[in-house]
Amino acid sequence: MTSADFRRIALSLPEATEGSHFGNADFRVGGRIFATLSLEKQGYGVLLLSPEQQAGMAGEEPEIFSPVPGGWGRNGSTRVCLAKVAPDILEAALRTAWRRRVDMNTRTRRKAGHKKK
Repeated sequence: MTSADFRRIALSLPEATEGSHFGNADFRVGGRIFATLSLEKQGYGVLLLSPEQQAGMAGEEPEIFSPVPGGWGRNGSTRVCLAKVAPDILEAALRTAWRRRVDMNTRTRRKAGHKKK
């Protein structure tokens, strides 16, 4: 897979848009990032997962998925080796990151709605 494939799959998800974060392509739903190409030059896409989701993916496919080095990785930011990932695995992983962001956006809106009352 390539960064173009990563972009195409990310943008195929409902309401996904492309933005830029520190000069790197990112992919958002509801205005919030769920994936980036911040490590594109190193051959990776990046997914914003929960630490538990990251552990599951990295445990099952350690040659494909690994934590981003440093604090971001400890919080769930996960590298995807584009040269090694199959299309169906990449699509499922991007969908997982997208779904997590949609769920987080929904919870944030609910909390904001309760504060207004």
